[in-house]
Amino acid sequence: MLKNYLKIAIAVLRRRKFFTFISLFGISFTLSILMVLTAFIDKVVGDNYPDKKRDRSLYISRLSEVGKGNMSSGLMSYYFLSHYAGSLKTPVKMAITSGFRGTNTYVNNKKIAVNYKYTNASYWDILEYNFLEGKAFNKQQVDNADKVAVISKDMKNEYFGDVSSVIGQYIEADNVKYRVIGVVENVPITSYMTYSDIYLPYTVAKDGGYKTNKSYQGGYYGILLANSTSDVDKMHNEYEQMVQRLPITDKNYDHIFSHADTYIKSYVDTGNEDQSGTFIVVTAISIFVIILMILPTLNLVNINITRIMERSSEIGVRKAFGASSRTLVYQFIVENIILTLLGGVIGGILSVIALRVINSANLIANLELTINFTVLFIGLLVCLIFGLLSGVYPAWRMSKLNVVTALKAQ
Repeated sequence: MLKNYLKIAIAVLRRRKFFTFISLFGISFTLSILMVLTAFIDKVVGDNYPDKKRDRSLYISRLSEVGKGNMSSGLMSYYFLSHYAGSLKTPVKMAITSGFRGTNTYVNNKKIAVNYKYTNASYWDILEYNFLEGKAFNKQQVDNADKVAVISKDMKNEYFGDVSSVIGQYIEADNVKYRVIGVVENVPITSYMTYSDIYLPYTVAKDGGYKTNKSYQGGYYGILLANSTSDVDKMHNEYEQMVQRLPITDKNYDHIFSHADTYIKSYVDTGNEDQSGTFIVVTAISIFVIILMILPTLNLVNINITRIMERSSEIGVRKAFGASSRTLVYQFIVENIILTLLGGVIGGILSVIALRVINSANLIANLELTINFTVLFIGLLVCLIFGLLSGVYPAWRMSKLNVVTALKAQ
């Protein structure tokens, strides 16, 4: 019986090519969008290179000063991180890194866009970069303000070309030459705390802001490392208590907010103390996914109703020869499941193609998106459920057709 239903379903899909195309397009396009979205989220959330110690790390990404209708929110100063966050007892180490900054450099009359950032020596102890050549700069080199640099793999290839080693050679950034002492694997730009083309000691910064800026806000992030995962909550509470004790230095403000949070919480921190950034992001993604799923569902239901009404004569004939409503409902649901699963398979293929195109176009620096097979399996399962739900109502409508009415429509 099922074999006959499959044959009928395939014949119907081939007969109504336009309806079949519209249905398949809606299903496959929806699944492709969801796969690309989940691949991006999976890369941002799940990829822990180079911060492989996330389970015992807390990230300081923002400080806000609020009061009397005024608000100032942004990164922290080096002074705040070293003087205040650095006074905490629980962390065993603290990485300090600036946000990446852009500049241009020239090699053989070719302009190269370069992003560089400043870090302290502990940055390299907390974060586990994959060194392809050389090593990181140490505390002595930072203290001595040595003009040394660690560069990314892509920067090595773009600046020096296809050479075996660049250790000891010089690279120019922001009109200053630095001696290359290490080459690391690329970091995607979405990991904004750890991404850069060139990493430099904070003591070589031209503006000298780490010395002169004694305010709370500046251009740096902080990463606190606990001795063990059991100390993370203690480290979090100690940081919160420290922030509450900060003296108010600007009369325009009466509150200071800053948090040492997990990676995800810090990543989506908006500076809004009344509403969690995580809640905003999850809500936005959920609404987007629901809308993305509802629209093709309604579209498929309408197409199925139209398709079934066009087959009213067939339904009437089958009913006249004794086919039960249950048998007809079963047949139409099987047809719809075949259609949605076919759309799911096409959507999976389109997802692979889309991710390859996105990766080859390098739309997001160093971001290599991959198919999450768990999500793909769930997506196909959703397609199965999708087929059931979008086929039940049209099939029920079909089963209620009066035999005489259906035959008159012939």
